[in-house]
Amino acid sequence: MNIRFFSIFLTFCFLFLGSVSLCPATSPSDYNGKSDLQAHYQKAKFFYNQLKTSEKLGASRGNWLKGAGNFRRIYLAEPKSELAPACLFMLGRLYYDAFKKFGEGIDLGEAISYYRDVDTLFPGNTLSDDALYAVGAILLEEVHDPTRAAESFARIVSDYPEGDMISKAETRLKVLSQEFAIPLPESMISNTQMMNLTNVLPVKYWSSEDYTRVVVRTSGPTTYREELLEKVGHQPRRLYIDFQNSYIEPRFRSPIPIEDGLLKRVRTGQFSPDTVRIVLDIESISDYKIFSLPDPFRVVIDVRGQAKKTPTLTVAPLSPPPAPPPPPAPPEPPEPQKPEETKTRVASEISAEAEPDDVVESKPDQVTPQEVPAEVSTAAPVAEQGPIVVLRENRKIAGYNQTNEIAETQADGKTSQKLSLAQQLGLGIGTIVIDPGHGGKDPGAMAFDMKEKDIVLKMGKRLAEHLRNDLSATVILTRDSDQFLPLEERTAIANTNAADLFISLHINAHPSPDIRGFETYFLNLSTNAEAMRVAARENATTTHQMSDLQDILSDIMKNSKIHESTRLAEQVHGSITTGLSEPPFTLKNMGVKQAPFYVLIGADMPAILIELAFISNPDDAKKLGDDEFIDKMAQQISGGISEYAYSITASL
Repeated sequence: MNIRFFSIFLTFCFLFLGSVSLCPATSPSDYNGKSDLQAHYQKAKFFYNQLKTSEKLGASRGNWLKGAGNFRRIYLAEPKSELAPACLFMLGRLYYDAFKKFGEGIDLGEAISYYRDVDTLFPGNTLSDDALYAVGAILLEEVHDPTRAAESFARIVSDYPEGDMISKAETRLKVLSQEFAIPLPESMISNTQMMNLTNVLPVKYWSSEDYTRVVVRTSGPTTYREELLEKVGHQPRRLYIDFQNSYIEPRFRSPIPIEDGLLKRVRTGQFSPDTVRIVLDIESISDYKIFSLPDPFRVVIDVRGQAKKTPTLTVAPLSPPPAPPPPPAPPEPPEPQKPEETKTRVASEISAEAEPDDVVESKPDQVTPQEVPAEVSTAAPVAEQGPIVVLRENRKIAGYNQTNEIAETQADGKTSQKLSLAQQLGLGIGTIVIDPGHGGKDPGAMAFDMKEKDIVLKMGKRLAEHLRNDLSATVILTRDSDQFLPLEERTAIANTNAADLFISLHINAHPSPDIRGFETYFLNLSTNAEAMRVAARENATTTHQMSDLQDILSDIMKNSKIHESTRLAEQVHGSITTGLSEPPFTLKNMGVKQAPFYVLIGADMPAILIELAFISNPDDAKKLGDDEFIDKMAQQISGGISEYAYSITASL
């Protein structure tokens, strides 16, 4: 029974194969109706499967060409039927299998052509994305053309986002982007709602000898992790940050050689198909902080290195060294210099252009070896006439010439309070950075045909003039024209210029036109609703995001200058209160407050933000439009800064 059945089966197979593949070409008129076409299509597929499974039948390339003829005749019979795209797809598959078996290049070309015809002639068909994927795989694996392969995969992403090949195509594109620096389609990185890759934008940086700030902007919020690699051999410590589910365009992946101060090089690359790695090659890393800011999302990396050992001090011994055994005529030792004959050169006498080797003389009881910081090195010769302190520093400038009186008071014994080293050396306020808020595309608060960005720029320029006159200090404006600067860039300018103070100028606004006055802020956590509202407006974010920032600040604030910033805010605020207490420029005192302002985060120096007045209040707005008021306000702010400078350099 089984033998008879097997014989019948073989007879049927030979008859079937002969009718399908060994007969001469069939004309389109030989197919009658849809059911007849479907039957021939099934026979053609059966023969194709026999070619793949029968070693004897598949050994002849002629049989493969006959199999291709079967599908071709069906397609030509009804080129617009439902089976037409399937016939083209099967032709592509058959020719590709023939190429892999016989290695004929013409078969590979036929395979690519038929696959492409599926998408070209039948766009939107369920087989079109499969055909495009097959073309991409052939171009990549057989032709070794990743660029053209990526184009085929990208067609799937752009034209068939709902197709079943979208996930495979995106995976291929990510790998191609990583390995061959091929840009991804915009649709894969622009729609954060679709959980696509986050686009990492070009890195911005600011660097000095002992400080670097790097800002990484992205197209949306993303998770990241950092790791500090320890020094290996001659390679310094490196800090890298990995951004998950992210992508960076190939044109932004080249290493950025900087060789400027602390930061030597920034390397940005597609570490894996969905991970962007940014590596900071830094001369030395003593500490670093990383935090993110929302709207727009960016990650800020502050790195601090080993500071230069300046100022460099040399303290001479208080008595000459013992003389060697006397020769027949020993020289007379130098006569000690009397204290009253030694004059102290104060820091206010050292101009901004002073040479590094300027010498400051000191009385014997003014500086002792125990008072010199450990990191200060000996780098200058010792004079024989008495103790000499050499100050190698050209940045600090005192605001008041008071150090002589302090030294004399100390010598006369009229006070027992001990001076700090900074006070003894007269080190004061040398560089001040003024930050006129907003600018460019960001006008700030607006009312009564006035814009905050214009008013604070005018105020900043006037304040700079007063400070240069009052303190002989170096004054730097973060912007001196109508240009836009991100908040994190403003603090970086202050840090990289080794500023001693940072003053940010702003104009307030309120929904109620009755609210008026000025207030001064320093950076700190806050629970005050109104202070949070002001900070949210200046940060261009929401109060909800501001509450999230409290968690970020809790760690950052550990090393901030809160105490000194508070003193600076009180001195400046008090000066404004005193100077603008009478008509016609009376301002309401709204007090010194604390709030989390982005622009103050990471400042290495005492930093404050002044809300000069309310542009939304008619009376305040009138004052803000008066040049005399602007000059008066600038004068009072300068006076407050001068008082602060005096308090830290010359007060007892």
